[in-house]
Order: sequence, then structure tokens, then C-alpha cells
Amino acid sequence: MKWSVKIGRISGIDVQVHLTFVLLLAYVAFHYYALRQDWGDVLQGLALVPVLFGIIVLHELGHALAARRYGIRTRDITLLPIGGVARLERMPEDPKQELVVALAGPAVNVALAGILFLFLAPAYVLAQVLDFRLFGGSFLATLLGVNVVLAVFNLIPAFPMDGGRVLRAFLAMRMDYVKATNTAAQVGQAMALGFGFLGLFGYPFLIFIALFVWIGAASEASMVQMRSALGGLPVGRAMITDYQTLHPADRLSVATNHILAGFQQDFPVVEGDDRIVGVLTRSDLLSALAARGPDAIVGDVMQTDIQQAEPGEMADLVFSRLGNCNCRSLPVVQNGRVVGVITAENVGEFLMIQAALGKPRKGTDASAIGHVLMRS
Repeated sequence: MKWSVKIGRISGIDVQVHLTFVLLLAYVAFHYYALRQDWGDVLQGLALVPVLFGIIVLHELGHALAARRYGIRTRDITLLPIGGVARLERMPEDPKQELVVALAGPAVNVALAGILFLFLAPAYVLAQVLDFRLFGGSFLATLLGVNVVLAVFNLIPAFPMDGGRVLRAFLAMRMDYVKATNTAAQVGQAMALGFGFLGLFGYPFLIFIALFVWIGAASEASMVQMRSALGGLPVGRAMITDYQTLHPADRLSVATNHILAGFQQDFPVVEGDDRIVGVLTRSDLLSALAARGPDAIVGDVMQTDIQQAEPGEMADLVFSRLGNCNCRSLPVVQNGRVVGVITAENVGEFLMIQAALGKPRKGTDASAIGHVLMRS
């Protein structure tokens, strides 16, 4: 994820902190200082933040390790001011497996709350939980309360919370996956409207939650429709075959001429018989032009850690890879040779043409999905 800094690696998974994390530190410091205008309180509050985020990492690891059980890799875990995100390569296709993966995170919080409960007298726990405060309460009781809140909040049946995926998994056991997703998204958006309405009566934070849930529900529904539209479509049918390549010895001015003369933004870099050795992206090109000028050599600027696709791969999996690598295109390679380029825009155009020809893919609005892909 952009604007994130890697802070470690757990069980083979990179853990990152988004730079907006400093906003949370400022928020906590302000509230702890406001209690008694005591800088000692501020230090106590800031000491609590790493522990809270450790709990969130464990929550996301629950998802990641459950997904690993089904052969699904987790690319990384990113900590945000509002929680954490575990980027799975894909969600399980079996609803029962998705149910396990979705419940694994809240289950970690329930287990942690149970352990903390054992360290505290039950009567004391009850009194502290009923008087739960994130700022200024007992340390262990605060951690217990945080785990309870995280478990309950994440089980709200609305995307992007875990509860939305739990609801979708139950529905998908009885109906088509796309229909199950749309139904779960509608439930989530209805709850978002409820949160927003309550937020108008003195609970402004609920308005933020409502917006978060509404956008998450719409995004999940669009993504699943896209996957359904692309399901069974090989990359070779949608890839660009009229494209430009570069040689490592070319100057950057050659790439700028290609960009100005056509539509292409990223360029495979090849040697010999179209053997791929790197990729020059538009962002790398612009950075290098500013730093080195147009006479710089492509081979000094190109990326050699190449994400690529094969003509026989399914387009939905490749499109997911495009999103995960934060790149706009991928070279399509067969036996080491470049045979095409795949972009989200070209896949979108393919779907719109199929819709215009009266060949929409089953269960989806191919034209609408095509427009979404072209804007992404």
C-alpha cells in the first residue's frame, strides 16, 4: 500500500504502518493530556498505542493464517489509524472456507479477551467493562474492552467488516455468489444509512463509520461483479497485441516519444528475440526524466523485478495481480518472450465490446463493469 513503511515480518508476512499512523498518535496524546494536563498521562497513552496495534496485527494474522490453510497467500498487513488490512491474494471460492477466514480475526480478539479475563477478578472486569473508556482507564481492563469492541464491531454484518463476509458466506451457501454479495452489500448500506442517521443526533463519529461502510459495501459488490464478468476469460483474448517495446540501451527520449505518439504508458524492455529483461513504468520514467534528463539510459531506470502474466491465465486473477502490484499494466509473456500487454482499460474495452455485440457474460452487466475497469 502506498505511503506505508515496513516495520517487520511475521510468519512470512510483511507488516507495514501507514504514514497516517501519526494522526492516531496525535489524537491519543491530545486526549490523554486533556484528562489532567499531565505529560505523564500522555506517555502512558502513547505506550498503549503499540499494544493496541499489536492486538490488531494478531487479528489480521488470524485471517492470514486461516487463509494460508486453504493455500491463499497474504501479501502484507498494513496498520492504519482506523485498524488493519490483511491483503489476501484472493478470497476463498468455497463459502465455508470464507466463513472460517472471516471469523478467524474476531476469534483472536475473543481469545485475547478470555485470557485477560482470567487475570482480573470477574466482578472487577464487569465494573470496568460497563465503564469502558479508551482513555484513562485501567490498562488491562482497557485491553479487555478493546478486544470486546473489536470483536463486536467487526461482526457487524456490513462490508468491509468481517461480519459482511460472514453474511455473504452464509448467503452463498444458498444462492449465487454474485447475488449473495449484492444482498450482503445492500444490508451493509442499509446499516450505513442507520449509522448516518444516528450520527446526526450527537454522534458525529457514526457519520464517519457510515461513509466507511457505504463505500466498502459498494466496492465489494463492484469487485465481485468484475470477477464474475472476467471469470473464464483468458488473458490472451483481451491483451494488447499492438504495443511498443524498449531496449536497455535506449535513451529515455525514445520512451517519451512513444508516449506522446500513442496510448501506451508502461513499456516491456526486451533483448534479442523479444526476451523480457525489465519494465519501464510511466512513473519511473517521469522521475528519471526529472532527475537525469532525456539522455538517461533505460537499463539504468527500468524495473527488473517483473510482474507478468501468461496468455492462458484467467483475466480475473491477472486483474487482481494488477491491483496488488500497484501497476497499470503487465507484460504477457510466453516462453520468456513478450507476446502482449494487459491493462485494466483494455479489459474494460473488451467487456464493453462484448456487451455491444450482445455477448454479456452470464449474471453481470458487462458494459457497466467495462466502464468501471476503464476508470480504475
